[in-house]
Amino acid sequence: MSKRVSARKAPISPARAASATRRILEQLGQQHPGADTELHFTNAYELLVATILSAQCTDERVNQVTPALFARYPDARALARAATSELEPQIQSTGFFRAKSRSLHGMAAALVEQHGGEVPRTMEALVELPGVGRKTANVVLGHALGVPGLPVDRHVLRVANRIGIARSDDPVVVEEQLCAALPPADWTRASDTLILHGRRICKPRPLCERCAVTDDCEYFRHVVSKERSTPAPRRATRARPGTTSRAATSKRLVRSRRAKPK
Repeated sequence: MSKRVSARKAPISPARAASATRRILEQLGQQHPGADTELHFTNAYELLVATILSAQCTDERVNQVTPALFARYPDARALARAATSELEPQIQSTGFFRAKSRSLHGMAAALVEQHGGEVPRTMEALVELPGVGRKTANVVLGHALGVPGLPVDRHVLRVANRIGIARSDDPVVVEEQLCAALPPADWTRASDTLILHGRRICKPRPLCERCAVTDDCEYFRHVVSKERSTPAPRRATRARPGTTSRAATSKRLVRSRRAKPK
């Protein structure tokens, strides 16, 4: 008796995976033309401040707060002289204002002490600043300093994994996977595109009918399509209080007829 050998799919080559990623991002770019950060800024210092404030806050809210903040503290030296108690009421509406005020003051002081008040142009130097992680550093590098960077926030993490162009819950790993598939010149725009797609279309409850890449999306193929093709289970109807169901009435009639003398 011969053994049945199951066919196995050949692994996708890195070159083919990169080609698919570029094609998918090109399609998303057509759906979200001109994708860019929605934070308002005029220089690297302002974007650094705005990005720190954007943690757990909408860009719209940050943009409402920063004009007065930048007018009062136009550079790192002015911000470094501000006490945290002075900053807190000005940024309170962005949430987590105590922690953010400490980060802003510490970041500004470090810029003055270590970089002459200027925002450094390397990832290594940026992540050494208080309140600055890899995502914030990539935002500043890519949008204000012209250095390729691919910020991975919760939207990028969700969208990239759903589509299947990245496979990890670790933002650093997803950043590495996407950067390996794209030329450096496309990194920042790719992040902006995925962020907008996550905000507008691929939300926690996705609007798949409005998505441009459903044909390539693993989540749509393996989850959404199956949910739509599976008929919903019929709910058992319950009799209202004080009423009798049809089945119970029929059984009662049968019993009463059998009980009648012939």
